[in-house]
Amino acid sequence: MRIASVASHSALDVFDGAKDEGFYTVALCKKGRERPYIEFKRVVDECIILDDFKEIITDKVQSRLLQQDTLIVPNRSMAVYLGYDAIESMRVKFFGNRMMLRWEERSGDKNYYKILKEAGIKYPKIIKPEEIEDPVIVKLPEARRRVERGFFFASDSEDFKQKLQKLTKDGVIDEESVTKMVIEQFIFGAYFNVNYFYSPIFDRVEIISVDRRIQSDWDSFYRLPAEIQIKLKKYPRLIEVGHEPATIRESLLEKLFDAGYSFVEATKKLEKPGIIGPFTLQLAVTPDLDIVVFDVAPRIGGGTNAYMGIGSQYSKLYFGKPISLGRRIAIEIKEAIIKRELDVIVS
Repeated sequence: MRIASVASHSALDVFDGAKDEGFYTVALCKKGRERPYIEFKRVVDECIILDDFKEIITDKVQSRLLQQDTLIVPNRSMAVYLGYDAIESMRVKFFGNRMMLRWEERSGDKNYYKILKEAGIKYPKIIKPEEIEDPVIVKLPEARRRVERGFFFASDSEDFKQKLQKLTKDGVIDEESVTKMVIEQFIFGAYFNVNYFYSPIFDRVEIISVDRRIQSDWDSFYRLPAEIQIKLKKYPRLIEVGHEPATIRESLLEKLFDAGYSFVEATKKLEKPGIIGPFTLQLAVTPDLDIVVFDVAPRIGGGTNAYMGIGSQYSKLYFGKPISLGRRIAIEIKEAIIKRELDVIVS
């Protein structure tokens, strides 16, 4: 069996982990973005170079993958560039429940707020523009780069209106962006991405790693003294450009396990057979040590490359050695093949 992934996002972690477990790897590359996957020859056995990622759904590419007994590990880039309809109709097999990918959105019949509500997991209050009184975070796609989910903060309704007008005037957002806008209560706390793995083979929910985002140009903006920030009259973009490893207070692990297991059970009710494999809960830990989940990734997270090559601290507590989430996926596939239960973890 071969393991493939769209060559972007966290694909290198997937490939490195697959090679550690003895699998042949296939990178689905877009021309002009293939260099890392050619340079890192140890972890990528084959590059299929395409003029556009959308070629992945063509009969030619799918037939090639099927003939080579290829299993795709989906990531966020695949969802963005191919779309959910295309992914759900593909003939190639996927690791995990591909129908869960659509639940990453904040609107529509399938959205992650429904999962969190079903799971009984606390999440920020959703607010209408006319209801803004306290600080909020506004989430909406950018105008020029729809793949980027833009954010801005507002202290009150007047601040919200001014920033919305300025971002529109500057061309950062447009009318379509506003139609997809979600306004959330701003949660004061420490922010973490908790990377989980639900294993049908081992029958457990695992906490594999924790990371934090590095964002541009927020990462540099918040380092400036407050008086300079005010004088600049500039709104940071919060574009995700990297991640850094983190640990979380040990006494909070109880709550993280509760959230992880509840999330899995909720997905089983809403989209059978539910989540399989990796998922990420992005959450805030408040000063009262409550956890509030403000974003969900029902697939491998974007920050898992932070542990590539070294493995994560929490994974060692399961396997006696630190592994990355990419390798955890490969272990699950390998165990399923050995136990003749591959159909349990693929779709």
